[in-house]
Amino acid sequence: MPANALRSVGWAPTIAMSWLWGLGFFYAIHVTLTYGWLGFVGFAAPNVLGLFLFGWVLGAPGRDPAQILKTIQGSYAGLFLLCQLAAVAITIFGFLAYAWRPMLGAEAALVAGVVILASCAVGHAVGLKALRGLHAAYLVLGAGAALAALGALRGTAEAPVPVAAFDARFYGLVLPSLVGFLLGPWTDLQQWQRAVEIRASGASVRTAYGVGAVLFLGLLVLNAALAAAAGPAAAVVTADGLPGAQPAVAVAAGAVPAASVAFLIWTLIAATSTLDSAYASIRWFMSSLTARSSSPLLAFVSPSLVSSPLWLVLAAIAVAAAMIGANLSMMYLMLPFATLLAGGAACLVGEVLGAERRYDGTLCAMLGLAAALIFLAGYLGPAPLLATAAPLVALIGAAPTLAGLRAKPAGEAPRPVAAVPAPAEPAPALVTLANENHASSYGFDGQWFVFHMTPTYDDTNSVGNIYFANYVRWVGKARELFFNVCMPDFSLASTDFYVLTRDFNHQFRREAKEFEPIVVRIRIAAHSRKFVTLAHEIHSETHGLLGRGEQSLMFVDTVHYRPLDIPRSIVKGFLPYFAGSVAASPAAALMIGEGAAAS
Repeated sequence: MPANALRSVGWAPTIAMSWLWGLGFFYAIHVTLTYGWLGFVGFAAPNVLGLFLFGWVLGAPGRDPAQILKTIQGSYAGLFLLCQLAAVAITIFGFLAYAWRPMLGAEAALVAGVVILASCAVGHAVGLKALRGLHAAYLVLGAGAALAALGALRGTAEAPVPVAAFDARFYGLVLPSLVGFLLGPWTDLQQWQRAVEIRASGASVRTAYGVGAVLFLGLLVLNAALAAAAGPAAAVVTADGLPGAQPAVAVAAGAVPAASVAFLIWTLIAATSTLDSAYASIRWFMSSLTARSSSPLLAFVSPSLVSSPLWLVLAAIAVAAAMIGANLSMMYLMLPFATLLAGGAACLVGEVLGAERRYDGTLCAMLGLAAALIFLAGYLGPAPLLATAAPLVALIGAAPTLAGLRAKPAGEAPRPVAAVPAPAEPAPALVTLANENHASSYGFDGQWFVFHMTPTYDDTNSVGNIYFANYVRWVGKARELFFNVCMPDFSLASTDFYVLTRDFNHQFRREAKEFEPIVVRIRIAAHSRKFVTLAHEIHSETHGLLGRGEQSLMFVDTVHYRPLDIPRSIVKGFLPYFAGSVAASPAAALMIGEGAAAS
């Protein structure tokens, strides 16, 4: 086998294990025992196909998963994190409710806690390349344990699994299953991280996901075989009055010591390979997101704290605990993938395929919530038409994006996302002079800091015009007054940072003369984590705009002159002067002037 193909196949075990999580693991058992072998095929086929198509599309020539993710991650960050929250919650809930509690009783919570902590520690300590090796070993050990459990359970089932046992509820689940499983991998950070790393290593994303999908199918079939060997030993009735067969294998294995040990090992491996992978992918994604963020909140909170996956893991634990306490079934954690998340996921796929960005997160969320309510009414009814209609309602939110898909001429490289147009420069605000006979005054006029002054003969050159360097000097004076108003307690004797001018430019439009009232206006136009851009304008009361430009400021420590993030005292000092003058949301006004110009 060629080296490139061997590298590609080497990624297949971690792809299969990371996509198994609680949903695939336990729902394969449920559908086999509830709807028969054809019911299992109806669940497994779209699940495997969705995983394969994700790799096939992202692995197309000319597509770079890393560049695509870099472009879309800011807009779809909430969608990605909600998906990971649901995936981790389903995993914790499924293994605790359907395996460890039936098998271990009171000790189940302790086992769950140890597995979660150990898995998160592994995901924190090692990178994806090391996880790839671990998951290959997990796959061998886990599949061996599952086969051992299957051998020990043979002959214990009271009745064979039928070929088909369809009912109205099954028919209502066909379209939601198709939509949820085909779109699911696109919102899963674990799969995005793998696609990025596979491409970076020089391997084939398509080959890796093709083999990974086959391995994943094998794991689903293995669990379906375990279900058939165990039989419907212990169907549970949840708070909605509906039976579920997910714990059947655990209950049957509990009566056979050899099967019990083997199945317990298989569940521990399956849970660990999901949780460590989820932790690593969330950390990878959030670290990238915070590194590119220009939010000044990161001056108050450590970026490593913000990017920590522990917050999401704790939220998932809370969701799983609430679900177990309310005696709800796994279906209530599965339905978001076909309803709440479906519109956003379809928009994301549309952008990857070349559509322009028309994603409206609020619209997709509202339609998704409506779809979730419709699905619940159809599922509980049962009313198959309602359950079938639910994902179609959710996908309405993606219609503007999907309508933008167009046929590409031959040879045209795929366009992952449309470029976001730069916002138009705001029109200059009218200058309101404080008085007509001023010599020098300053203060805020809306979002601008305004400095009024009158030039004299001292400011002119030998031919009577204002000397060009004085315009720069006036901007500097306005900047220092601006700083002094916002931070009156700043002292060079005690400060632990300096403000340095990184660059300065000015475009001259007209010249001024002596005793011609001048207005210098300055505001914060943009910022990153380390730099602030100040825009300025110089106006004449009689001749209008004289010139405009901008300057970039940076911050360094006072000892080694090392560049710093924007100091929190700067944020505290300047924020109050802009929060009241920008008619925008608090998030838009986080950094001074952010409502006035795009950062």
